[in-house]
Amino acid sequence: MKDEKAEFAARLRTALKDAGIEASPAVIEKRFNSRYRGAPVTAQAISGWLNGKSMPKQDKIRVLAAIVGLEPHELQFGGKSRIGEGPAVWEAMSTQDRAVFEAFVGLPVAQRKLVRELIMALSAPRIGSKGV
Repeated sequence: MKDEKAEFAARLRTALKDAGIEASPAVIEKRFNSRYRGAPVTAQAISGWLNGKSMPKQDKIRVLAAIVGLEPHELQFGGKSRIGEGPAVWEAMSTQDRAVFEAFVGLPVAQRKLVRELIMALSAPRIGSKGV
């Protein structure tokens, strides 16, 4: 998880630089909170994102991505999709399916585990089904 945070921080800093935005918590705080509809985010929280100490939740990644002009999954994961078949599969998905994956990634670890187990149970071959 520590590497994931550090990698996200590096992508965020690069995206800010590419967008011509100073990678300053105070600067980002103003831009972020003017777009974000939830509780205001502090400069301290933003500093944690920039320094790889913490990861923002998915709703915040969406706002950060809009600020720097990237798709949320690009900012969160880099140029590659985390889905096994690659970016082409991501692009072929419906908006609803993408939203489900983005929500999944924003869940706490225990809840992601539960969702994975549910999906695997639902997709397992059933006795008496055509596939068995």
